[in-house]
Amino acid sequence: MGAPRRNRSKYEKPKAIWNVIRIKADNELIDAYGLRNMKELWKVQTELSRLRSNVRRMLSGSSTKTEMQEAVMARLKKLGAVSGEVDLEALLELKENVLLERRLQSIVFRKGLARSMKQARQLITHGFIAVNGIKVNRPGYTVGVEEEHKIGYYKPIVIEPKKPEEAAPKVEEQVKQEA
Repeated sequence: MGAPRRNRSKYEKPKAIWNVIRIKADNELIDAYGLRNMKELWKVQTELSRLRSNVRRMLSGSSTKTEMQEAVMARLKKLGAVSGEVDLEALLELKENVLLERRLQSIVFRKGLARSMKQARQLITHGFIAVNGIKVNRPGYTVGVEEEHKIGYYKPIVIEPKKPEEAAPKVEEQVKQEA
């Protein structure tokens, strides 16, 4: 557990921090899932890295396969990352998208409670979303399969569909009107 003054980081930074290809790929994920910054993505990547290392350890035979394998598979099934019987080699190929889809922010958007990922994040942080009747204000909250259908509004709110924005007059037309 550790001392309260010695909080450990929940993520690891990439080794090639200034790699342009990695940065572009990470920015696409950040835009697609409405993440606030790279740190949120690094948390997911670290969790996935730890999962893969556990699977590699099980495949090498250095640990008891049955107990650890059951624990890993039960956790992934509870999260909804895998379904049915999956072999260990398939777990090595999991991508960040699988875990990012299980975030509360993504599920609120996919269920239609918000019009965009950014709005889903805003609704969650402002206390409008509840899981099983309990207000949750963390967009990164990982939603289990049994909790997914229990997501709803905590406070009453009306979200109207987007109206087509009126086209703003072009700059050239404004200049002609002023003259």
